Amino acid sequence: MTVNPTPDLSDVELSAALATAAGELLLSVRADSGLSGRELGDAGDRRSDDFLQEQLARLRPDDAVLSEESADDLSRLDAGRVWIVDPVDGTREYGTEGRADWAVHVALWATAPGTGGGLVAGSVALPALGLTYSSDDAPVAPAAGLAPPRTDRPRVVVSGSRPPVFADAVADALNAELVAVGSAGAKAMAVVRGEADAYVHGGGQFEWDSAAPVAVARAKGLWCSRIDGSPLLYNRRDTYLPDLIVCRPELSEAIIAAIAVAPTQA
Repeated sequence: MTVNPTPDLSDVELSAALATAAGELLLSVRADSGLSGRELGDAGDRRSDDFLQEQLARLRPDDAVLSEESADDLSRLDAGRVWIVDPVDGTREYGTEGRADWAVHVALWATAPGTGGGLVAGSVALPALGLTYSSDDAPVAPAAGLAPPRTDRPRVVVSGSRPPVFADAVADALNAELVAVGSAGAKAMAVVRGEADAYVHGGGQFEWDSAAPVAVARAKGLWCSRIDGSPLLYNRRDTYLPDLIVCRPELSEAIIAAIAVAPTQA
């Protein structure tokens, strides 16, 4: 881990260094602040956001930043490079003693000739597990995960607090079991790790929830899209990006088809 990242790091390396360092800061706050619950979550959000903003201003001063915990400066819409960060993904889990299913997200969106721009780098840190995943070409090593041991059935991870209304339809289509995991980053990385086969979500997310997980998942060869199969677009004026599929590519058609005919309301 690079404790004091330097400007000469590549964007992927910098995303990993910042996510890892912010995660270590969050572990320190969790251990030493004497806070718990919502107060701990709020303190962690502030400390991590301050750190990421300060480091990006120092290391990439010409880039814009979109963060869940800072006011949205719409000048980013005219910027060629925008960092999209979630200082604590899974604040409720972070504030709960013993929970490890929370994350730090750091992603970079950039324009490219002939395109409207897209994600070019990203990292997801799972600090309580001591793991950081990046959008590089390195193989993913086996690791102790967040879900119970696998059975011989496919596995779909969903939100424990807000499972999508179509979750059962997806599980039926794949003959899969549903497993609840906390943050979006933790769920997406369960698929990256092979601990699960798909992650589906149906509402209540914003760009910072999925940007870094999608950058990592795509780099590892996974399918990532909206629930209707359309592309995930970032650095938009409206940052609401409510739904998501991350899965093994061979499962994408069956998942999209199952969602298309599933109920849209509980």
